[in-house]
Amino acid sequence: MSAEDFNNDGSTSLHGKIDQIDQTLVDIDPDEERKAVRKLDYTILPIMTMFYLLSFLDRANIGNARVAGLQTELKLTDTQYQIAVTTTFVPYILAELPSNLLLRRIGPNILMPTILIIWGLITSLQGTVTNYHGLVVARAFLGLVEGPMFPGIVLYLSGFYTRKELSLRIALFFSAASLSGAFSGLLAAAIINMDGIGGKPGWAWIFILEGIFTSVIGIIAIFIVPGTPRKSKFLTDRQKDIIVRRLVLDRPTTSPLDTFSFYQVLSSLKSPHVLIVFVALFMNGTTLYGLAFFLPSIVNQLGFSATRTQLISVGPFALAFVVTIASAYLSDRYQRRAFTAVVVSVIAVIGFSLFLGTNKHHLAYGSLFLSVSGVYATPPILSAWMANNSEPHYRRATSVALGFVATNCGGILSTWSFPKKEGPRYRRATIMDLTFECCIIVLSLLNVVVLSWATERKQNHRNELLAPYVDEKTPDGGDRAWAELGDQHPDFRYAT
Repeated sequence: MSAEDFNNDGSTSLHGKIDQIDQTLVDIDPDEERKAVRKLDYTILPIMTMFYLLSFLDRANIGNARVAGLQTELKLTDTQYQIAVTTTFVPYILAELPSNLLLRRIGPNILMPTILIIWGLITSLQGTVTNYHGLVVARAFLGLVEGPMFPGIVLYLSGFYTRKELSLRIALFFSAASLSGAFSGLLAAAIINMDGIGGKPGWAWIFILEGIFTSVIGIIAIFIVPGTPRKSKFLTDRQKDIIVRRLVLDRPTTSPLDTFSFYQVLSSLKSPHVLIVFVALFMNGTTLYGLAFFLPSIVNQLGFSATRTQLISVGPFALAFVVTIASAYLSDRYQRRAFTAVVVSVIAVIGFSLFLGTNKHHLAYGSLFLSVSGVYATPPILSAWMANNSEPHYRRATSVALGFVATNCGGILSTWSFPKKEGPRYRRATIMDLTFECCIIVLSLLNVVVLSWATERKQNHRNELLAPYVDEKTPDGGDRAWAELGDQHPDFRYAT
């Protein structure tokens, strides 16, 4: 969402534009509003969900390819395999913040489909590599192109939905991560039967076919992804007005004065609540990517055959899909980000504790249902929490990007935490994951304390904060106060 959505008549006052919109919606029916939001759900969320499913699938399918023989055929040592996976994350992380800051200028309707097409081609080319060096180069380019997608989707959705709706919508597209974990196992089990066709091994066909499908979806997306609510081809003019009205009332920081500045970037970097969630997302990223990349190997080392491993790896991810949606719904329904994050983290703690403490392979496998569910349900809640409490646009763009920088830094750590020689229990990695989940619980509670303190402080210093912006025409500080203070404005309410 950009200022132009509210100022199509060239006016300079955002709030004047709101009044104009509101005059046409005085008698709006709540059912009409729900229908407008549902139409967004039906036309925006499926596309974003597909984007992220393909992103996670094309990044994590190397775990399935490893079980299917990639490491053996390319004669990779454990260290070389870990370097190849790690290489994905470095350019991935470097691309996240710049791309989020450029998203509004380039347009999400252009940027996201384009990178989808390019990374699909790169994924397919992974199926042609014949040695370690080729794999590393392919993974580096894949990370560079995929990096903008996840933070870009979160920022994009925050321009279509109100803050109290965001967690569920993030969960709906992020659930594609757990869904891709389930789907990739089934898909890999089928694709490896193509072993030998065209002189290619089964693991190569996993990359080739999944990459082609990704590029095709990217081409289709060019024609159906709207840049802003105003540009949706599926909403009526009245529904567009309804969506805009809801957004501007929810985010008064949206203003023609909201332009890029390094001050907004630095404000995000200095916000305690952003830094706390940053650390929590780093820890969650470590556990999440560890499970995403190594769960097939863990299950395989528990004594199951390669084909059965691909199939039974589906179960934990399928349950994670359900838990992710349910927890995000409750987070939005009751507006309790911290409480929900704590609950799902406790589920993960129980799962890792069982895995660490049992000597029975079937119980160890069963514990993965809890750990995967708890770990995968956490990012939508924390990501929505980060987006909810950072305003205006460029501060929010920075905070969202930082959250995913943290997550993917955790991904780098995870790739070095599961050497084959420590399997199938991976005691050190499991202890680390268990510790991190406990820390996420503590950090979530700490963030509530920090946000409550910040809210009280803003109220106590209200006149002092607004003084530089108050004059005869704008006794409340007006657009300028909202644009510059953002979430530090006395009237901004932090989500807890």
